[in-house]
Amino acid sequence: MIGIIGIITPIFQSHGSQSGLHGLAIGSLIFHVLGISIWVGGLISLFFMAEEVRFIALPRFSSVALWAALIVTASGATNAWTRLNFISAWSSKYAYIVIAKIVLTAVLIGFGYKQRKFILNNLTGSTKMVRLILNELLIMLVATALGAWLARSAPPLVNGVEPNVDRSLSITGIQMPAAPTLSNLLWGYEADGIFIGLLVVATLLYIRGVVILHKVGVKWPVGRTISFALGIAAIDYATSGGLGLYSHFAFSFHMIAHMILGMVAPIGIILGAPITLALRTFPSGRDENERGMKGLLVAILHSKPLALLTHPIVALAFFDGSLFIMYFTSLFGNLMTGHSGHLLMNIHFILAGMLFFHVIVGIDPNPRKVPHLVRIIVLFAAMSIHAFFSIALMSSSALLDGGYFASLQRPWFIDLIADQKLGGSIGWAMGEIPIVIALIATFIQWVRDDAREAKRLDRNSDRLLSEGKPDALVEYNQYLAKLAENDRRKN
Repeated sequence: MIGIIGIITPIFQSHGSQSGLHGLAIGSLIFHVLGISIWVGGLISLFFMAEEVRFIALPRFSSVALWAALIVTASGATNAWTRLNFISAWSSKYAYIVIAKIVLTAVLIGFGYKQRKFILNNLTGSTKMVRLILNELLIMLVATALGAWLARSAPPLVNGVEPNVDRSLSITGIQMPAAPTLSNLLWGYEADGIFIGLLVVATLLYIRGVVILHKVGVKWPVGRTISFALGIAAIDYATSGGLGLYSHFAFSFHMIAHMILGMVAPIGIILGAPITLALRTFPSGRDENERGMKGLLVAILHSKPLALLTHPIVALAFFDGSLFIMYFTSLFGNLMTGHSGHLLMNIHFILAGMLFFHVIVGIDPNPRKVPHLVRIIVLFAAMSIHAFFSIALMSSSALLDGGYFASLQRPWFIDLIADQKLGGSIGWAMGEIPIVIALIATFIQWVRDDAREAKRLDRNSDRLLSEGKPDALVEYNQYLAKLAENDRRKN
C-alpha cells in the first residue's frame, strides 16, 4: 500500500492534471500506472524466484498479468482521448502514435495470451518459463517505448490555440462552469476517472456474483441489486455528475454532495449486501495452503481491527465526530485545494457512512452483534450531533474554507457567508431524512427478528414435545400460569 501511494502521488501534479477533462485524465493515468506497475513488478518477481516457487506462482500471475495489460490499454486509450476530444486532433502526429500504440499493444497482448496458454498447458521445464517471461517483457518493452514517445510529443491544440486558463482552472483543473441551473445540475457531467474506475469494478464484481448464483440455481433478491445500483448511481452523481461538478465551486453544493456520499449512497450499498454476495461467490484457495479471496474476506471479518471499528461508538465517532474535525479546522480548506485532497475527503464520507449504516441497518455479517435498542439510541445520538453541527455551521460568521472559494472568483453566489449558511441548513435537512429512514428500518428489523425468534422457539418446543423431552420455556410458562392461578384463588 505504501508503494502504491508513492507511485500515484506524483501523478496528481503531472502534466495530465493540466489537460482538459482534468478528473478523467488524472484517474485514467493512475489506473494506467498501477496496471504497468503490477505487470512489470510481477514479471520481475517471477524472474528472480526460485524454480520450484515459480512453478506455483506462474499460473496465478497469468490471469493477473492479462487483466493488468487490459487495464493498461483501456486506461491509456482513455487518457489519450482526453487530449484528442475534437475531430481535427485525429489528424495529428500525436493521434497517430496513440493509434499505433493501442493497436500494437492489443496485438501483443493477444500474442502473449496465446503464448501463455500454450506454455501453461505444456510446462515441462524452466526454459519454457523463461521464454514466457521474455515474451511478457517484450510486450512491455514495446508498449513502454511507444508510451515514452507519446510522452515526448505535444498533444494537439483546438484550432492550434492555447486554451484560456481562468483562475478556477489553475486551482481545480476544471473550467469555471456557468451559473447553476436545474438543467446544469441534472445533465452536467465532469468525469472523475478514479471514482468511475472504482465504481465500474464494484459494479462488475456485483454483477459477476449475481450471475454465478443464477447459474447454480440460487436466486439473489432483486431488491438488493436495485438498492446497490442506486447507491452506485448516487456516488457517480455526487462525484462526476452535475452536483459533483458544482461541489468544487460552492459550499452549498459541496454539502449536498457530502450528504449524498455520506448518508444516501451508503444506505443503498449496504442494503445491497455486497459482503454476503462476495462470501457466496468469491473463490476459495486452490489447495489447503491457499485461502483465496473468500478466506481473506473471512479473515478480515473476524479480525480485531474490524471488531473495534464496528463498535457503535467508534462508528458514530467516524460518522459524526469527524465532521467537526474536518469543517472546524483548517483541514477542509487544505483538502479542497487539491484533487488528491478532494478525493480523500469524498472517500472518507463514503467509508464513514458505510461503516455507520453497516452497524445500524446492515444485513451483511458483522463481527459484533449490536442490540436493536442500542442501534436506536445511537441513531438518536447521531441525529442530535448532526443537528448541533448544522446549527454551528449556520451560526458561524467566519468562512471555514481557508479562502478556497474566494480564490476561485466565481461570478455567481457572490455572498460566501450566505452560501455557507445555506450549506449548513441543507446539511441539517438532508441529514435528518436518512437517519429517520434508518430508524424506521431498524424498528422493522427488530420486529422481524423478534418474530423469527418466536417462531424458532415454537419450533423447538414442538420438537421437544414430540420427543417427550422437557422444554424449559414451556415449563417456565406453566410455572407463571400456576402463580397467576394461585393469586386468583387468594383473591
